[in-house]
Amino acid sequence: MDKKAKKLALRGITYGLYLIGTKDDSGVNAFAGNWLTQTSFEPPLVALAAKAGSRSQQQIAASSVFTVNILETGQKNMVMAFFKALEPEEHKLAGYEFYTRETGCPIFKDALSYFECKVTDRIEKGDHFIYIGEVINAGVHREGDPLTMKETGFYYGG
Repeated sequence: MDKKAKKLALRGITYGLYLIGTKDDSGVNAFAGNWLTQTSFEPPLVALAAKAGSRSQQQIAASSVFTVNILETGQKNMVMAFFKALEPEEHKLAGYEFYTRETGCPIFKDALSYFECKVTDRIEKGDHFIYIGEVINAGVHREGDPLTMKETGFYYGG
């Protein structure tokens, strides 16, 4: 296979850029995620990929829950704060306020909207593990245009 062609072709897949909230007995965390897609209307399901062995992936595996926070166009700086390991403060991660609902995972006040998921299935192969999450709760803080990978100039794929 032509590796350059594969990389360019796979980078043609369009993505949003989200904050994925996680938790386990040690506390809460969040990471910038882009490998996410809706897979079913009824029940409402999404597929999320998390880097194998990362703290967030291990938290999803342990708790079987996660949140997806939809960010707004222009929130590149917010998402960049979640590219590194974080130490939570009281109701803040990377300086951004969050609250929790049904899953106990972070929901960011600055996000456009969010949904909470309960893991129903998992595929643990490759360098990212895939989690199928059933949407069990959702909310909208305000309307706006979602942040995309293209807008940021970031690439994660290929």
